[in-house]
Parts: sequence; structure tokens; C-alpha cells
Amino acid sequence: MNLLMNTQDNTNSFTPISELKWLFFDLNSYFASVEQQERPELRGKPVAVVPMMTDSTCAIAASYEAKALGIKTGTKIYEAKQKCPDLKCVLARHDVYVDYHHRIFNELENHLHVTKICSVDEAACLLLGHEREPQNARNLALQIKEGMRKNVGASITSSIGIAPNAYLAKMGTEMQKPDGLIILEPNNYKEKLFALKLTDLTGINVRMEYRLKQAGISSIEQFWDLPPKHARSIWGGVGGEILWYKLHGYDVPDKETQKSVIGHSRVLDPALRHPHNAQGIARQLTLKAASRLRRYNLYARRLSLQVRSIDKRQWAKELVFSPTQDNFTFIKSLDAMWQHMLWDLKGAKLFKVSISISDLYEREQITLDLFETHQPEKPKAQALTKSMDAINRRYGSGAISVGSCPKTLAGYVGTKISFTRIPEKIEFNE
Repeated sequence: MNLLMNTQDNTNSFTPISELKWLFFDLNSYFASVEQQERPELRGKPVAVVPMMTDSTCAIAASYEAKALGIKTGTKIYEAKQKCPDLKCVLARHDVYVDYHHRIFNELENHLHVTKICSVDEAACLLLGHEREPQNARNLALQIKEGMRKNVGASITSSIGIAPNAYLAKMGTEMQKPDGLIILEPNNYKEKLFALKLTDLTGINVRMEYRLKQAGISSIEQFWDLPPKHARSIWGGVGGEILWYKLHGYDVPDKETQKSVIGHSRVLDPALRHPHNAQGIARQLTLKAASRLRRYNLYARRLSLQVRSIDKRQWAKELVFSPTQDNFTFIKSLDAMWQHMLWDLKGAKLFKVSISISDLYEREQITLDLFETHQPEKPKAQALTKSMDAINRRYGSGAISVGSCPKTLAGYVGTKISFTRIPEKIEFNE
């Protein structure tokens, strides 16, 4: 999807689509399905994937057997076990999910080019030529499903939507789960769309639903019938008008984004919640973020630390320095902020630690004189950092580090799949 404009405010550039153009691929209960594929004893059972083995945590994924009992992403495990005493809780294995992601998307490429990977379990594919004919598009979707069953695993199912634009194709995947296939043909999909709730639409959350209802809009049909400029006024911005055009089958280009922050976070295992142990985790999160920074060939001048204590207190601070890539500048800054945090929170046990590196630059954006004059120790720090990277690549994660490297139940620190990012395989060994 190429960007046609610098801003999506120029809605006059949007064009209506009169044919099927996009196929959207959405894996069903992905993490839980992978676990069921890997472990046959879990198949057909209610499964919750968890970040740690404690009843106080939340499910980060649930199998369809668990969903049928009211257990979903975000459900507290102690509540889930009340609903289902036989619930199987399994520790999340993000490295396995990334491996399956590559296997699945390689199989998808055997049938149809992946135009855009939207998340670890979603992709948008542009249809070309005869692929846009309804029967051919349906056959293609069925071939994808059969290829996944044969070459990846029978427990890995997907819902596929086919529509004039990628947004409507994605909405098609929400209409039939699991293992769905929905085609929204141009000028013949309003009935299916109107059967959904406002909050079923990507882009409308509970707050926006409230704002729409305040404006007298309580259904998708009513939103559909609005003039597009009225949708903009309700939103207080162009977002409402863009959504209106997407629903009406217009081709709306994606807004181009730039990497602005590199970060990692960790909900701490119970044994690692004392500040001394948590500091070791914070250091490892920082080193992983710094390693990614170097792989992207970027420099940063800002490090942020955020923590949440067991008693739900929040604490955050950031430090600014000359643009750098080296581990030691980041660790020195982290340790300084950590001391402030200990003083402010009086040594409280910690629940979660988050690190983010921001204010990013490419090398040519940095003034060389300023870069070298203000950090005369930089060449030595850079050389040592590169040596650490080389040793860890050769001998594995944690072969050499700054300070001790606490062990987590998952076996790695910081690296996990998020809604906006799929980790590279190398990150699980950094």
C-alpha cells in the first residue's frame, strides 16, 4: 500500500473500488492454537496462555474451548479457574510463536503474495487479475486453508475476508470465527456490515461509541448514512471521515510511519520482584533495546524508565544525553534513574519494568564535531559494545553482559510479541 499523500486529510484523493481487491488473513486464537498444535494433549481442551504461572496474572490468549466458557484475553486467571476448574494454563513461548509465524507466512506466500504483514497473526494481500473474480478468490482462500492444514498443522486455523479494500476484508474476518471465509462483494455487503455493533469496527472503541451515541448514532447503518464531513466533526478530526470512506469501499492509503521508539517491558516473575533482582532485569531490557538500536543502525539521545510496584504505584523518569549506540551510556543512565526510583518508592517490590530508547537519529543526522567533542570516551565504549555483540552472537544470549543476568521462567528477557511489532528471531538470543 503506497502512500499517496503526506496527510490523509485530502479525502478527495480516495477512489471507490468496484471489484474485489484485497484478501485479509487472520489466524484464530494464534498463541493458544500453536500450543495445541505443539502439544496434542491440549487439543480440544480449554487453554489459557499466560505470561507467568500464577493465578494473579491475566490470560494473554485463550483457545476457542476456553472462549466458549467466557475466558478471553485479559481475564484474570483466578476468575478463569472459577469458570473452568479444568483450565490448562501454559507459559507463553514467544520464540515458538515467531517461528510458527514465519512458517505460516511462508506457506501463505506459496499461494498469494503478502502485501503487508499487519501483526504476528494478520496479513493483507492484494488480489491481481483473475484473482479478483469472486469464485477464483474463494478458491484461492480455500487453497490457503488447505495448505495451512497440510504444511503447518491442523490446529492452526484462520479466518479469511475478501473485499474491495483491506479494511472491509479485515472486517470480514471478524464476521465468522473460527475458520471463517467471508466475501464482501462491492455494493452487496451492507446487510452483513449492519449486523455488527459499532464497537465491532476497528477504529471505534468504547469512548468513541459514547461520542457517537451522544450525536444520535447508535448503529453502523446510521453511521453509514452520515455525510462524511459530519463523521469528521463527530470525531473532531479526519479519522471519522477516513473510516466513513473505508466502510463505503473506497481505497484509502495507509499513513506511512517512522520508527520513533525502541522498547522492552517485563512483568516480573515473583522471585524477581525485589528491587535488586528487578534491576538486573531492567539492565537486560536496556541491553536488548540497545542491541536492536544498533541493528537498525540508529543512534538515540533519550532513555526512559517506567516501573509499577506491587501496590500499584507508578514511577517514570527519563534522561537525555548526546546521541549514542553504546551499552555503557544507557546502563549508566539506567542506574542513575534506578537510584531515584528506589528513593521515591522506598524499596517497594516491583511488578513491572519498562525501558524505552527514543529520540532516534540516523548517523548522517548527527553533527560529527558535537558527537565526538562531547563524548571523548565514545570510541572505546563503542569498541567494547561491538565486542559484546560479537561474543553474544557466537556463544548465545547472556554470554557476556553488564552485571548479573537473572533467569526468568520464560528463558529470555524482554522479547515478546506485541500488537505493533513482531520480534526478529535473533532477539531471543541477545
